[in-house]
Amino acid sequence: MTFRTLLAASVLASASLASAHADEYSKLPSASILPKGTVKVSGVVPGMGEHWANPKDLPLGPIYCVHKGKVICLEYMISQADFQAGKSWPELTGLKSLPPVNHINMGFEPKGHEGYEVPHYDMHVYFVSPSMLKQIKPEQKAATAQ
Repeated sequence: MTFRTLLAASVLASASLASAHADEYSKLPSASILPKGTVKVSGVVPGMGEHWANPKDLPLGPIYCVHKGKVICLEYMISQADFQAGKSWPELTGLKSLPPVNHINMGFEPKGHEGYEVPHYDMHVYFVSPSMLKQIKPEQKAATAQ
């Protein structure tokens, strides 16, 4: 295979992936439907987008992951102490109308993180593919001349 053939295949694959991502975005709810009282609580987190929540719902959530004006996931933060105490959450609320779930992940934060500094589990309910999440990165600010 020549370099040109490889380059052309790479460009076609990138275009196909971009088209698939555009199709995924078209089916997502707009961030304009977030519940009253929801405010931006973080900038872009790699692989998740901005975080939006109603402060009265924290730390549990829901926290809404928003990218390019679309809701791409719901997040819940569940303390390790609550799990150990056997607490249940029979209904984790969020938006009334949700797109199909693409995947869910749950990770343990043994020391917590900014915004919730106790040991807890972060549960993410994603409406987009893992390949789309890999594209989400904070915007790079242009370097200024000195």
